[in-house]
Amino acid sequence: MTHAVEHHASKVPEVTLGFWLIKILATTLGETGGDTVTMTMDLGYLTGTAIFLSVLVVLAGIQIAAKKFHPLLYWSVRVASTTAGTTLADFATRSLGIGYMGGSLLLFGCLMAVVALWYWSQGSISVATVNAPKAEAFYWAAITVSQTLGTALGDWTADAGLGYGGAALVFAAGLAVLTAAYYWTTVSRVRLFWAAFILTRPLGATVGDFLDKPLDHGGLALNRPLASLVLAVCMIACVLLPPQRPHSFSTV
Repeated sequence: MTHAVEHHASKVPEVTLGFWLIKILATTLGETGGDTVTMTMDLGYLTGTAIFLSVLVVLAGIQIAAKKFHPLLYWSVRVASTTAGTTLADFATRSLGIGYMGGSLLLFGCLMAVVALWYWSQGSISVATVNAPKAEAFYWAAITVSQTLGTALGDWTADAGLGYGGAALVFAAGLAVLTAAYYWTTVSRVRLFWAAFILTRPLGATVGDFLDKPLDHGGLALNRPLASLVLAVCMIACVLLPPQRPHSFSTV
């Protein structure tokens, strides 16, 4: 018995080196952008969270309703999720007072719950299966929670005595280990993807903090709006110049 194989294209980008570069730029931009609104503009964590979550809901709704992959739209949702994650994590760990460790553990539990529900509902958490509204809703929920977790985890690591630069090196080393596992082991590619996805967030968060935090806090004290603008320009260039293709897959 023969089966026809239908080729489809999901609405997420192909996972390449360029994908990871843009991902790190987006997470760093999310940190400096979130700090610009909550600290430089002095709107506070709660107001900042309300603003970015509202933007995220609108953009994610447009993304899910879209019929095909649009690179700028996809990465706009990604930036919205990482800025919302920044302000939400800061609100939870600082304003609510649960601390970096408490926030990290709580958010890790939330992420595992989202992933478990996604797997239970769809039978897979692979990005190759993100081609229907329900799967895409789970995808963006997992991304947003992982972005929030990454912010808390980055702050926790930096606050443990490593500083922003040292924490960034720790997460970069973790990504190097995952890269080695990808090329030289048979560990599940889906698990490696999500592990790398989570680790790139605290890497971007600590790099962002290193750029804009005061000198006496271990940062470079760069202007937050200017740093955010430079990061946004670099990110847009990376999205537009090398043409991005949707992640392709097949169903039998």
